Order: sequence, then C-alpha cells, then structure tokens
Amino acid sequence: MHPGQRCATPDGADLHEEMALGVRTWGTEPDGSVQMLLGVYEKVGAVGQRLLDALPPVLVVSHDTWDSTLASILGRAIAKDAPGQEVLLDRLLDLLLISVLRVWFDRPEAEAPARYRAHGDPVVGQALRLLHENPAHPWTVASLAAKTGSSRAALARSFTELVGAPPLTYLRQWRLALAADLLREPAATLDAVARQVGYSNGFALRLSTVFKRVRGISPREHRHAVTGG
Repeated sequence: MHPGQRCATPDGADLHEEMALGVRTWGTEPDGSVQMLLGVYEKVGAVGQRLLDALPPVLVVSHDTWDSTLASILGRAIAKDAPGQEVLLDRLLDLLLISVLRVWFDRPEAEAPARYRAHGDPVVGQALRLLHENPAHPWTVASLAAKTGSSRAALARSFTELVGAPPLTYLRQWRLALAADLLREPAATLDAVARQVGYSNGFALRLSTVFKRVRGISPREHRHAVTGG
C-alpha cells in the first residue's frame, strides 16, 4: 500500500484496479478474516519530526494493552464515501495515532521524551502549554514564573531538569520548528512568519539569522528544499 492510495505487489506491479474492492479498499475479498488499516502522513514537518525522532522505527501496541474502538470506527468509515469524508478520515487517523502514542509512552518501561513526561508536572507542564499556545508572546523566565505561580529560579531549574533545556532555549527551538513548517506555505512571507513565531523585533532579518545559525540553512533555502520553489 503506497501513498496516493496505490496498491502494488512487492515487486512493484500495480494492483490498484485489479484488486479494488470499493472506496479506498483493496484485497482478495471484502469480508476476509484479516483486515489491515493503513494511514500515511505524506509530509512530515519540523514539528512532527520532533516527535518522530523520539520514536522507534517500528512501534507495536497489542490488543492486550490497548482497549479502544477507534480502529473499528476507522475501518467502517474507510469504506464510505460521503461529504467531508477526507476530513473525517484525517481526524480519525490523528486520534488513532494520539491514542496509540499515549498507551506506548505510558508503559512502565517506556522511554518517553522528556517533554512528554514534563507535561505531567503541575508547574513545568503549565509552562510548556503557555509556550505552545502563544509562541509569539515575548516570554521571559520571570513572566513564565508569574503565570505558573513559581519563582524564576525554581521554574528554570525544574524546566531544565524535566525538559532537557532551559525555558527560553526550548522556546527558541519551538519557534524555529513552527517557522520551518509555516515556510512550507508558498504564500507565507518571511516577515509574516517571523511575526507569527515571536520575532517581532527585526522581523525577517532576525528570524533568518537565528534560523540559519541553528538549522544550517537560510529560511529561503529551507523553503526551496521542501517545496521545490
């Protein structure tokens, strides 16, 4: 099963028409004893890559550890073709992925990313949510501490211990990941992206300088690499 809803044999022979059993469905029979659901994220941005970097190449969650009806709901929805179908399937796939990752990371032996574990801390978790929800705000450690009801020193220490980076370093990384994804849109200007992620002082020049220093290429070079133009 390939991106673009293409079905082929292992050696590449196309089976899209020959094995079609209906909308988005392929196989030997429509009511076979085994059903495999496949979902593909064809484009992974910088924010998504941060998650992928924390995952193994193959992740398996067994039925014994995951009791959810999402897979069966998705299985039924795939065979239909009604208005809003693509949006429905996209959201179901997102929910399925989130549910699986939560089960995976909550295992006692799991090595969950530090920032995932940090969300459970009442102070650091709230600070992360503030940074994620409003990255363009001119945050300081003092303003974060005030919002979370903590002292500057306590927040800086706890944040660094749990997340693996100081608050403002993490904010810079988050802003640049968001900028990298926003730059994938051909109509987005560098000035507009800079404002959206919090580089309101100097706009494009400041974002371009930080972007190239951290990622090794300029924003324009990044856009060309991911869009081809």
